[in-house]
Amino acid sequence: MNAFNRLAPFIQDFIYQNKWEELRGVQIAACDVVFNSDDNLLLSSGTASGKTEAAFLPVLTDLYEKPSHSVGIIYISPLKALINDQFKRLELLLLDSHIPVCRWHGDAPLNKKNDLIKNPQGLLQITPESLESLVTNKRGACLQMFCDTRFIIIDEVHHFMRDARGIQLLCVLERLQQLTGIIPRRIGLSATLGDVSAAQSWLNTGSGRVCAAPVTDEGAKRVRLHVERFVNYSEKRDTTERDGSGNIIKVSEGGDYGYREHYEYLYKMTLGQKTIIFTNSREETEFVIANLREIALRNKTPDLYRVHHGNVSALIRETTEDEMKSEDEKIVTGATVTLELGIDIGSLDQAVQVGAPLNVSSFAQRLGRCGRRGQTPQLLFTFVESVSVHATDTLGPINWELIRTIAIIELYTKERWIEPIPPLNHPYNLLYHQTMSHLKSCGELSAAALAQTILKLGCFTQITQEDYKQLLGYMIDNNQLEKTERGGLIIGREGEKIINSHHFLTVFIATEYLLVKDENRTIGTVDKVYPIGTRFALAGLTWETVDVNEKSKVIFVKNVPGISVVDWNVDFEAELHTKLVQKMGTVLAGGDIYPYLSDRCRERLEEIRYIAVNSGILQNLITPLSGKKYAVFPWVGTRQLMTLHYCLLKRKIKNKLPWITCIYLEVIYDGSVNELEAIIRDILASDYDPYSLPLPENAAMRGKYNEHVPSRLLRKQFIEDYLDMEGLRSAMAPL
Repeated sequence: MNAFNRLAPFIQDFIYQNKWEELRGVQIAACDVVFNSDDNLLLSSGTASGKTEAAFLPVLTDLYEKPSHSVGIIYISPLKALINDQFKRLELLLLDSHIPVCRWHGDAPLNKKNDLIKNPQGLLQITPESLESLVTNKRGACLQMFCDTRFIIIDEVHHFMRDARGIQLLCVLERLQQLTGIIPRRIGLSATLGDVSAAQSWLNTGSGRVCAAPVTDEGAKRVRLHVERFVNYSEKRDTTERDGSGNIIKVSEGGDYGYREHYEYLYKMTLGQKTIIFTNSREETEFVIANLREIALRNKTPDLYRVHHGNVSALIRETTEDEMKSEDEKIVTGATVTLELGIDIGSLDQAVQVGAPLNVSSFAQRLGRCGRRGQTPQLLFTFVESVSVHATDTLGPINWELIRTIAIIELYTKERWIEPIPPLNHPYNLLYHQTMSHLKSCGELSAAALAQTILKLGCFTQITQEDYKQLLGYMIDNNQLEKTERGGLIIGREGEKIINSHHFLTVFIATEYLLVKDENRTIGTVDKVYPIGTRFALAGLTWETVDVNEKSKVIFVKNVPGISVVDWNVDFEAELHTKLVQKMGTVLAGGDIYPYLSDRCRERLEEIRYIAVNSGILQNLITPLSGKKYAVFPWVGTRQLMTLHYCLLKRKIKNKLPWITCIYLEVIYDGSVNELEAIIRDILASDYDPYSLPLPENAAMRGKYNEHVPSRLLRKQFIEDYLDMEGLRSAMAPL
């Protein structure tokens, strides 16, 4: 029997009604695994390849043929918006199935949740935090709600694998297994996986199952790419341009000329084109859209410019998503990572990336947002570069963002390579969180019983009994936990404050925000008080503060004309992989001509290549910069570069990364190049004791609950899970 004939009648009818010509390869493969095995399933294929339907069609068929005695399928998503989007699609699919679907998150209807508790059945859509809340606070209800759950579908697996929420999710799924005594099959969905085997291992954690990952041939896809560059000159200079008749005119320009030219270019390229403009920060998104809106006003064209990021109100974001789905509206939306994930926004004409993508994974996600429904993906890159003709730094004239962009494009389009996700084997802040959550759920437990339950969770198998004992002791000393007269452990006075906070369920770091309101309409949030009369940007518009209620954390505003700025206090995080850094070296050393570069970019690339070759950075490990200052180019990723940084500090050699995405170390050294190189070679050849490195007192991987973890354990996590001497040695061996 073929896959289509095996599907439930209501699904076959849905396929006919929607005029699907055939099932896609990924859907046929998913049906084979679900119907003919008991394995977990990982579906990794491009955006809009039909993965979501591939997961739902066979599992809903199974549920239709063998109705469950509880919630039969749990669908887990990282975003409430993605749940809401899928909910609308599933309601249509399930119209004639008699299988109910229920959303469960903070904004979902309470009466529907209560109905599900009383009569658990069908399909539940939920976030990790809401599932943890159920397992922790409604333990008894969970026994009935999930006693016959067959499948758990995890959307955007790559997102969870990179995030603390992924560890939280796996822990909660295992705790649910311990509670109900059943192990549902897991189905993971992802469009951007660099290492499928690592994703299979992640998905299997604590399930005791094997994971099938069928390979389907999607065929080669055409991609349209173009990279354009604009320049700000710090000095006044004559620039030669032509007017509309082709006559040469001289314009003396300086300062922000490049920015103005950039915004005019974006305006022309997006006019009448449904577009997402991606940037790497919320501030830049706001500023880009404000400038485009101003140009549209000047040119008397419609205001079709929108903003979509995490600080814009949910209502405004949802309205923007609905507008983008419309075939008639040619909306131009500025966005950050919020539109990288799989929310249905219909067909786009193009996407724009302002500046370099942070990594290959981000590029793949953003490219995947366009080219849906038969269109060829079209992605435009734009750069604004500030140039000084009097630059004195040897390497200063190199535009590393341009080189990184070319390397990212080449790695993905030619090799289909995406960064593998490094494992996190010592997540002590999550260990703290799950300990508190489990005690809140169960009440008093002995230390031995607690350790037996928590350390058995698959995410904590690398954590020793001794480390856990130290954590528990630290929690007792700080009144997070308390010993009872019977010798058991309960949540202590300070711990009660943590677990009773509405922020307890979230394991990601969340800033305290102030609500911004225009009368009764919520615009979004900001992280600082803007005094009365102050103007700032939000949701692509400029606002002026008319009143502030600091106690209620509300800023009341009115809309005013003009362009303004806004800034959020955030720690910018970026990490480059060794393969990406080495590809950047290949781009600099090679003579390839990349057809997607504009004439300006090609000329700039040749300038950069000339500087790179003549500076010696491609041939030599160490390049003199000035006086006692040297640049060390090991051509390794961020983690490996940081390892070398601390090893040099141990040898009393002062050095730093000049900026966060830097690919070299800037070293201050009194000796010669040969002596410094000999020291680095000796570091690579010598015994490596990471625990003797001169790490700063606050050396730690970021985590929401780090303050409740002993510094020794945080230091251990940084050493074991972040530093990478093996990777450094391996990458530098050929040098």
